[in-house]
Amino acid sequence: MTAAGHRARKRFGQHWLVDERVLDRILAAAELVPGDRVLEVGPGRGALTERLLAGPLQDLVAVELDRDLVAGLRQRFGGDPRFHLIEGDALEVPLRAEGVEPPTKVVANIPYNITGPLLERLVGRLDRPVQPAYGRLVLLVQQEVGERIRALPGSSACSALSVRMQLLARCRSVCPVPPRCFAPPPKVMSEVILLEPLPPQELLAPAVARQVESLLRRCYASRRKMLRNTLAGVLPPEDLSRLAAEAGVELAQRPQELSPAQWVALATGLNRLSCVPTSG
Repeated sequence: MTAAGHRARKRFGQHWLVDERVLDRILAAAELVPGDRVLEVGPGRGALTERLLAGPLQDLVAVELDRDLVAGLRQRFGGDPRFHLIEGDALEVPLRAEGVEPPTKVVANIPYNITGPLLERLVGRLDRPVQPAYGRLVLLVQQEVGERIRALPGSSACSALSVRMQLLARCRSVCPVPPRCFAPPPKVMSEVILLEPLPPQELLAPAVARQVESLLRRCYASRRKMLRNTLAGVLPPEDLSRLAAEAGVELAQRPQELSPAQWVALATGLNRLSCVPTSG
């Protein structure tokens, strides 16, 4: 079966982007230059693959789970020596081809049902960022996820994901993608986002990263509660008030009102206090 004749499979979350203008926006956001090595997750029927291979890239590593689509992709692009196809789950298979240097950029149409795990695999965690990082990632995601990733403090979309991603990468929107741009159309709005991972010198120290993660889990588990309630028991009340004041945080605030920098300040102060020996 050819990729062109393939029917979308719901269990794979398949919705193929067919809008030429959006495809062009994705390509423009990737800013391909000679020597680039690109990882494409979910090439599907090859609409974006064709555009990528028409550019100046050095290699294109495509990861596709659907074996019927794999056959069509091999038939269509297998003659190009720059094209390297990996069949399998992007959460499990190596994201580089044998004998080829690792990719430097990512272009991905992320199935909505694996967005979180795949983001972690491509960007990493606060305490374990992907190294070496990709130069840039152009990702097609559900619009709700895109809004959460770049949400500002005080926004209803602000979440633990917002803090994690903004401490790992610079995040911005490229363009909205309505359902009509896909075949078959999904039931939700989508969005193309651009992530530019921070250089190593701007990433958190491991101990601070672990403490930020611990605070995010604790506080966002009860996002409607004030910090004085979610952080009760972390420190004696007087120490907690002093820590909050030093971090520029009000204990009457809720977690979604804090900026990434304030979470880092809380974590740094908490680590410092935990290292102070008790008297007696």
